[in-house]
Parts: sequence; structure tokens; C-alpha cells
Amino acid sequence: MSPVAYVGGQFVPEAEASVSILDHAVLYGDGVFETVIAWEGRIFRLDAHVRRFLRSCAAVALDCPVTPERLTERVVSTVRRNGLADAYVKWILTRGSNGTPLMDPTGCVPNLIIMARPFIDRSSETGLRLKTVAVRRPPGQVLDAHVKSLNYLNLVMAKIEARAAAVDQALMLDVHGRVCEAPGFNVFVVTDGVLRTPRHDVLLGITRQTTMELAEELGFPVVETDLELYDAYTADEIFLTSTAGGLLPVRELDGRTIGSGEPGPVLSALQDAYRAALSSPRWSTPVG
Repeated sequence: MSPVAYVGGQFVPEAEASVSILDHAVLYGDGVFETVIAWEGRIFRLDAHVRRFLRSCAAVALDCPVTPERLTERVVSTVRRNGLADAYVKWILTRGSNGTPLMDPTGCVPNLIIMARPFIDRSSETGLRLKTVAVRRPPGQVLDAHVKSLNYLNLVMAKIEARAAAVDQALMLDVHGRVCEAPGFNVFVVTDGVLRTPRHDVLLGITRQTTMELAEELGFPVVETDLELYDAYTADEIFLTSTAGGLLPVRELDGRTIGSGEPGPVLSALQDAYRAALSSPRWSTPVG
């Protein structure tokens, strides 16, 4: 079955979907987006993603052309129309075009795009190798990480640097040298059974929040704090979290083996709880 996408206010074959070359998303990376996954016919934490999406819209003065209820319905419909039980789903709201290539957004009409593809498995059994990169995560005064914007060049450059070093992923620091994020991932370190995660200049990830909630239910303390590289180098476990990737172990950072070099017991317990949560009615919205 050919993929179906929502664009320009209607569902169309993905091959026929188009965006104007004058759209501010194309010209300036001006827009916001969200990513969710469907698992066993249910979309995980869709309501939370919709709420975060609307906060991103408000932060960049972008008016969503549909209500939260209609957005939810159209996301679900996109998954259903593509006949997917397990899916990677992304929706984008562009600033739109006002018919000129100029930066002034006056008169731009926002454009909502929704797409769905078969789920992309990004799990790692053995763990990822990370490198601290020179590219820094900009502070909120420059580009607020709370906004899930289309301007991801900063993260792309970090991934290019990691690839050039022949490792799996980049670890980004903030401008003060504190541990921040991996491109598209939040970071957790575990020491003596306590989970710690950076609190400054990071996206407030839905999977990050889910991980903290599950950890507390399992009896693991969680702290949002500032983390130095020392804290990462000496951790018993490090793992990354994201909607598309889930919870991924880190076995090496800057040539240093983390813990035993294998996924640790805290991550294993959280992964089991996370997999159970993915298709639980408590956490998810049915597609059918």
C-alpha cells in the first residue's frame, strides 16, 4: 500500500505531497514538530506530545490551524489510513508562505503535515559508543531547547562530528561544559542506584518524563541536576532516551568503558517497564 500523508488540509498519497519552496520551513527552518510511535495498534503518550507541541507553537508565536482534539484525530487517522500497527509518526507545522522569499512572517499561512512510516527499530543490545563533540548545545537565550523546532542544524553538525570519529552517537555539552544531550536524545547517568539527568538547555522529552515516572514506581530515586563529564565517566550506567529510540544503553564514552561495559540492571528493569507501558491503555491511544 502506498503511504498516505496529511498536507495542505487533506490526505494525499505521500508521493504527491508538496510544500512551497517559499515556505518559511524551507527558507529558514521556521516551524515545529513532534514525533510519536504506535505500538501494537496504540499510539504512546499522544496526549502528552500534543500538549508539548502546542507549547512549542506558543513559544514561537505559531498558530495551530486545528484544535487539539482535531489534531489528535488526524494523527490517529494517518496511522490508520497507512494500515500500520507499529509505526513511526511525525507531524510538522510550518510557518507557511506569504508569497515572498523574505524573512518577514506577515501573512504566512501555517501548514500542517502528518506522516507515518513502519516503526524503525533503533535498539542496541550491546550498547552505544559515544564521543563528546565540540559542537555545543545553544543556551535558551539563543535557541530554547524546550521548543521542538525545525532548526536542528546544531544537532546535525554534532552527528556529523560523531560519525567522523567512527562512533555511534554524539554527547553534547552546554556552553558551560556541562553534560546536556545527545542529538535527539536525553541522557541519564546511574550511580549507586540513583538516576540523574541534566536540567539545563535540554528538550523536556516525553520518554525522559516517562522514564522518571517508571523509575520512581520501581523505587529508583531520580534527580534533575547539573552533570559534569566526571559524573558521566564514573557512572555505573549511562543510557539515552527518545520517543523513536526508546531506552538505549551506552557502553563507552570518549574511550572510557562505562560500568561493566554492558547494559546495567537499572536500565534492564526500566526497559522491561517501558516495553510494557508502550501498549498499555494507561499510557496510549488506540488507533482502531
